[in-house]
Amino acid sequence: MSTFAVAITKDELTTQVSTDGHMGLVDEPVEIGGLNKGPTPYDLLCGALASCTSITLRLYANRKEWDVTRIRVEVKHAKDYKEVCEDCENQSQKVDVFERIISLEGNLDEKQKQRMLQIANACPVHKTLEAEAIVESKLKE
Repeated sequence: MSTFAVAITKDELTTQVSTDGHMGLVDEPVEIGGLNKGPTPYDLLCGALASCTSITLRLYANRKEWDVTRIRVEVKHAKDYKEVCEDCENQSQKVDVFERIISLEGNLDEKQKQRMLQIANACPVHKTLEAEAIVESKLKE
């Protein structure tokens, strides 16, 4: 898979993103200098978590032949201060917090709903966000 972004003009924050032939615009809100022509980068990250969760739950429900008629996943992102002092010299460190709200419609008992919640936590994007990541940057020659 190849994804790339191209800044459209030098005067705008609007960016064109292309992933394997699928294109879209990414931008920032007007309040911070964007034109609000598309979702923000963090909106896309929340969308990745929400859609991966929904797909993971749908695949699981279908495999189990459970009566799930609709899956809705809402994700909110915020920066918050760490509650626990792991490094007391840096108590004001902020961390990314993703709040994921899952709505399941269909004929599920409480045990099945709880299992679906466990499965949501196994979605690949969820695992990526909780793992340590490495970003390698280099200039193209």
